[in-house]
Amino acid sequence: MDSILEAFLGLLLGAILMYWLFSLFRKKKSKELTKQQSTVLLDKIQSVCKLISVEGDFAEIYHYENTKEGFLSLLSSKKKALIVVKAKAHIGYDLKKLNLKADNEKKRIILEDFPQPEILSIEPDLQFYDIKNGLFNSFSPDDLTKLNVEAKEHIKQKIPESGLMDTARKEALQAVFLVEKIVETIGWTLDYSALEIKNIEKHFLEEN
Repeated sequence: MDSILEAFLGLLLGAILMYWLFSLFRKKKSKELTKQQSTVLLDKIQSVCKLISVEGDFAEIYHYENTKEGFLSLLSSKKKALIVVKAKAHIGYDLKKLNLKADNEKKRIILEDFPQPEILSIEPDLQFYDIKNGLFNSFSPDDLTKLNVEAKEHIKQKIPESGLMDTARKEALQAVFLVEKIVETIGWTLDYSALEIKNIEKHFLEEN
């Protein structure tokens, strides 16, 4: 009788031990999977990289003039042109600059900070009019490259007064919603309660 009882107790203890080991293994596996999910999710969000929220068109008339001296500065040669600069500027957010933190236990991504809007790209299109070359100072392919750089800088200086940055800031909530949709694709939630977006949200609601 005692041997039967001992065998039963042995089987019971063995079953409990096996269940405990199985639970421990499953819990560890679940933690590893959750951690992997959060890593993949954060990479997925950052892989979106840049989000264009506002696009602006610019048209400027640019007078270009360059004087070159020669022959011991006794002679000078001037080249000039009237340039119409048409450019498209893209304003938005670099999602790689998001301050994100994963809470694996609650399966949530915490958005602690959101970047300011920035100029993502400027695409200038230069059209030359009234081109006049000097005697020993004429336009070259290098001038076109230089003028493209100058045109980008010229448009860049015009952007702050254009209101595009303010418009992009008002679209920040839409960018947050995009991140939220990405997070929800694997059943997680986005916590952006730390963001100060009350004014943005108010504007968004008024617009809709």
